[in-house]
Amino acid sequence: MLEMFHEITITSIIIRLALAILIGGAIGLQRNITNHPAGFRTYILVCLGSTMAMLTNQYMCDVLGYEGDVGRLGAQVITGVGFLGVGTILVTVRQKVKGLTTAAGLWASACLGLAVGIGFYEGAILGGLAVYLSLSALEYLEKVVNRHSRNISIYVEVENVRSFKAVFRKLDDLNCHVNETDLNAKEAFIPGGIGFILSTKMPKNVKKKSIISDLEEIDGVIFIDEI
Repeated sequence: MLEMFHEITITSIIIRLALAILIGGAIGLQRNITNHPAGFRTYILVCLGSTMAMLTNQYMCDVLGYEGDVGRLGAQVITGVGFLGVGTILVTVRQKVKGLTTAAGLWASACLGLAVGIGFYEGAILGGLAVYLSLSALEYLEKVVNRHSRNISIYVEVENVRSFKAVFRKLDDLNCHVNETDLNAKEAFIPGGIGFILSTKMPKNVKKKSIISDLEEIDGVIFIDEI
């Protein structure tokens, strides 16, 4: 009885495509709700496309008697989705990388579609649940970890060199160790302004909001934001 679901039949094709829509749609809906790019329809299409690739692969082997590399189409899907994912990754003028999770989600959605397409239902369903939980439940855990981290990266923009030096003096007074500084003067809001990114390690029992608040009070600081 179960063998019919693993063979190329109208019933198994309908079940696999429907499952691809459900899994891809669930992941895409979660991304839409949290206001991320590449949402509901994109994830469905990626999952459906990879499912069709594996269905075609199985059809070539089981029906047409193809004896070549049975995983060839699946491998091409992984490569193609890699290029699609790159298009969702952006680096802002403040050197903040956005879209990595979206790209990884698209790649995972394609892998789930491959599992559905070849009839690996158990793996696709469990894998889909794991991806969904990683994008939803673990997002809260990530925020908690970041909130308690002693490392902070901030974008600061000041009017002149004097204010620039004042920021470092203030950090030194607060016992903050600056690990890295990246100047970005070309993107400053005002002519002659200095924009830069600071990666610093805070002392124990000091909150990030307190550090940012103290830096905002420095004369000549135009803008400051945590990255």
